[in-house]
Amino acid sequence: MVFDSINIDKFMEFCYSYSMIPRYYDDLNKVFRPHRVLVIYGPRRVGKTTLLQRFLSQTSLRTKLDSGDNLRTQLLFGSRDFNSLFAFVEGYDLLAIDEAQRIPHIGEALKILTDHRPELSIIATGSSSFALSQAVGEPLTGRKHLITLYPIAQLELLSQLNKHELNERLNEFLVFGSYPDVVTAKSDRAKREVLDELVDSYLLKDIFSLERLRGSRVILDLLKLLSFQVGQEVSWNELATHVKMDVKTVGRYLDILEKAFVIKSLGGFSRNLRSEITQKQKYYFLDNGIRNAVIAQYQPLSDRADVGALWENFLFVERLKKKSYHAISGPHYFWRTYSQQEIDFVEEHNGKLSAYECKWSPRSQSTSPSAWKGAYPEASYQVIHPGNYLDFVT
Repeated sequence: MVFDSINIDKFMEFCYSYSMIPRYYDDLNKVFRPHRVLVIYGPRRVGKTTLLQRFLSQTSLRTKLDSGDNLRTQLLFGSRDFNSLFAFVEGYDLLAIDEAQRIPHIGEALKILTDHRPELSIIATGSSSFALSQAVGEPLTGRKHLITLYPIAQLELLSQLNKHELNERLNEFLVFGSYPDVVTAKSDRAKREVLDELVDSYLLKDIFSLERLRGSRVILDLLKLLSFQVGQEVSWNELATHVKMDVKTVGRYLDILEKAFVIKSLGGFSRNLRSEITQKQKYYFLDNGIRNAVIAQYQPLSDRADVGALWENFLFVERLKKKSYHAISGPHYFWRTYSQQEIDFVEEHNGKLSAYECKWSPRSQSTSPSAWKGAYPEASYQVIHPGNYLDFVT
């Protein structure tokens, strides 16, 4: 894939020079609150550490930076010893801890500091929400602010490229995704190498290190099955049969994969009709490139039979990023009846329903299903295609 736009070339030079594309949270002052705990979640390799380091290089606060990978720090915070913790932060205005999910009892230790050193501000980053959220959730109730950093969003790229230029690279995003190191890689081969390393060495690292997991093969088999069911309802019973595990264990693994920022579930919507499906889930990958890396399929769109699934996955995740970054509240669902009438995405916001259908071909326009019209006549309906998608995700 070759792009000869002068503006794109300049943008890529910028990316290479700074090793990072401008991010929505580049200025952490937007979300940083003195004397509180700021927790930054997100997958590995999306730029959390770079974001933290950039903020620390610009702040006038006297800062202590440490890492959850540091064994001494793990032992110190794990002990929850008041005197040791107070001595650790003495003389500092800001404590910053990278990879905080690796520290046992981190939430309780941070609560001790916020309770007894209220003048201290704290920033913690973590690549495993299932570890860090459980650790900081209850102990820091009312004392923390949470944000999630995702792979590069279209709305972030729009700060450097116009809509036409972004649309020119749409095929690339659908195949290779938008992790920072992927977006800035200079060739398709380099992008594949980055994605393979992400899957093998980073994204699944936390998952495989968990206790009571039987091994990487089961997780990878589960992810491969999900890869071929993007946009479809998923049966836990069928997954369990394929991977030869009980349904309860499959459900636990899916929950772990979601909390590790690999997949995201979407439930069914229903208010009125008995025929509406609500029990099953749909699963999307947090990045198209990761989905394709799991099944080792990097061929261009012209050679693929799964373009519709890639398009739906891409739109779901980009919409998720937009809602997260712009603090747009309200749940989202899919909608389907037993007679196979369906809508890809349904959103509820301020008491209003909006329905969206994903179509890769702009010519495949459609009207909303008759059952949907009859049950929810007040809802809006829109087809999202390559010609209008940026209004949906930016």
